[in-house]
Amino acid sequence: MGPRVNTGEEHGGHESQDGVLRSGRSGDSPERKRSPPGGWPTPRSLYLHVPFCRHRCGYCNFSVLAGRDDLQDRFLDAIESEVRGVRARTGSESPLLLDTLYLGGGTPTQLTDARLQRLMRILRENVTLSPGAEFTCEANPEDVDVTVLSRLKEAGVNRISLGVQSFHDSKLQTLQRSHSRDHAIGAIELAAKWIGNVTIDLIFAVPGETLADWRQDLECAVSLPIRHVSTYSLTYEKGTQFWSRRKRGGLTPVDEAVDIRMYRASRQVLGDACFDHYEISSFAMPGYRSQHNSVYWNGYGWYALGPGAARFVEGRRHVNHRSPTTYIKRMLETGDATAEHESISLEQHAREIAAFGIRQIDGIDLAEVDRRVGYEFSRTIESVLESCEQSKWLCRNGSHVKLTSRGLLFADSVESMILQ
Repeated sequence: MGPRVNTGEEHGGHESQDGVLRSGRSGDSPERKRSPPGGWPTPRSLYLHVPFCRHRCGYCNFSVLAGRDDLQDRFLDAIESEVRGVRARTGSESPLLLDTLYLGGGTPTQLTDARLQRLMRILRENVTLSPGAEFTCEANPEDVDVTVLSRLKEAGVNRISLGVQSFHDSKLQTLQRSHSRDHAIGAIELAAKWIGNVTIDLIFAVPGETLADWRQDLECAVSLPIRHVSTYSLTYEKGTQFWSRRKRGGLTPVDEAVDIRMYRASRQVLGDACFDHYEISSFAMPGYRSQHNSVYWNGYGWYALGPGAARFVEGRRHVNHRSPTTYIKRMLETGDATAEHESISLEQHAREIAAFGIRQIDGIDLAEVDRRVGYEFSRTIESVLESCEQSKWLCRNGSHVKLTSRGLLFADSVESMILQ
C-alpha cells in the first residue's frame, strides 16, 4: 500500500501475535508473568458515549442514533446503572477518582436541557475529579448557545470539542453537516468566552476539495480562539453511505498525492501559528495537549460507558454492544451490555503501548516500555525496528524511537508491523 494519511482513530483492539518470546534473561519471560510489575494500574480516566445525533452524516460509522430522542431517558437509566456497576466492581463505596473525563458521541449536547442536567447529576454522584482534571464535552456548532454552555460550565467542563469539519459551506454540504461557516465561527467564539479551552475537528481530502481550499480552512481556524486542532483525512468506512456512493462512482476520492500535500499543509500552517504537532492528527497550543487521548496512546487503563464503548481495566478489555437500542435493553434487563471481552497478555500490552505510542511525534522510549512490562520486550521487535529504519520510517537514538517525516505517512504500516 502507498502512503495514505491516517484518520487518527484512537479506539480499537488488536490481536497480538502468538509465539514464544525470548528476553535473554532466565525466568524473565512474559509467559511467567500475568501482570506488569506492581500490578495493573487503577484507571483514572473515563469515556462516556452519548449516541444521539440530529442525523447520521454519510461518512460516520460510529454508534449513533438519529431522530430517536425519545430514548434519552432510558439511555440515562442505562448509564446510571452502568456507572454504579463500575463503582461496585472497584470494591469501594467512594466515587471514582478521575484525572480525565470525556463525554463523546454522537452528540452529548443533543440531550435536552433537563436530560443534560440529569447526566451531569449522575456523574457528580459517581465520580470525583482530581485537582486540575481535564473534563471534555463534544458538541456540534449548531447546538452551542448560552444555555448549553452555562450548563457545561457549571458542571465543571473545562474543555469543549466542536465538530466543525470545515469553514466552507459547500464542503460542509458534501459532508452532510447541518451547520454553516457562520454557525461554526459563532460557536467557537461563544464557547471560548464560556469554556475557554476550545478544540475543533477538521476533515480534509473531501471530494472536490483543492489544496487551496484546505489551506483556507486552516488559516480560518488559526485566526479563531482555539487551543487544539485535530485534522483527519476523509476515510470511506465500510457500511457507511459514503462507502456505498464511492463504490457506485458517486464520490471520487481526492488523489493520494494531493491528500499528502494537504497533510503537509496542516503541519506547516498550524506550526507557523505556534500549534505543536504532537500526534499524527493532533495539534495543540503549548499546555493544551489532550490529556485524555494521551491515556489511550500510552496504554494506561480507562473506564468506558455507553454503546460501543471499550474499557481497559485490570488487564482486560471489554467492549459494549454497538447498537444503542441493544445496549439500553441489555443494561436495563441484565445490568451488563458487554459484547466482547478478552484478557490482554503482557506481550499484547507491550505491543499496544509501542504501536500506539509511536504515533506521538515525540516518539517512545522502549526502555520505559520494558520497565513497565517487566521484561525486555524491545528485543522482540528488533527486526521490525531495523526494517522501518531501512525504509526511513523510523529513527533511533539509544532506546528512544520516533517516526521520521516520511514515516508519518506510513504510521499505519509501522503500527501494524509492531502489533503483529
